[in-house]
Amino acid sequence: MQLADVVSAAARPMKHERIHPATRTFQALRIFVNHELDELRGLLNAAPQMLKPGGRVVIISFHSLEDRIVKDAFREGVKQGHYRLLTKKPVTPGEEEIDRNPRARSAKLRAAERILGSKTQG
Repeated sequence: MQLADVVSAAARPMKHERIHPATRTFQALRIFVNHELDELRGLLNAAPQMLKPGGRVVIISFHSLEDRIVKDAFREGVKQGHYRLLTKKPVTPGEEEIDRNPRARSAKLRAAERILGSKTQG
């Protein structure tokens, strides 16, 4: 028996779910094992010091936890005078893009530009 079958059998079925029941479990395991959220936080914390004024940071997230971290970091960066937002709302794929590339359906792009005037200049 495959692990995906075990997870699928244990998971409650979701009505109208388009993805395999084990997909979220495997995604959660991958995020945990690879420390993906911590890595993302580290990158976002370091970005203001790494960018020169006018430099841009662009992040594409595929998971709501990732998107929340990016959104909060950019909001904090604006508050501290590091950034100006280039995307007030995330850029998401249109129907045509999703038809061509179904994996893009959960993608959200956010972007910010490094500005002058903050305490830590890069």
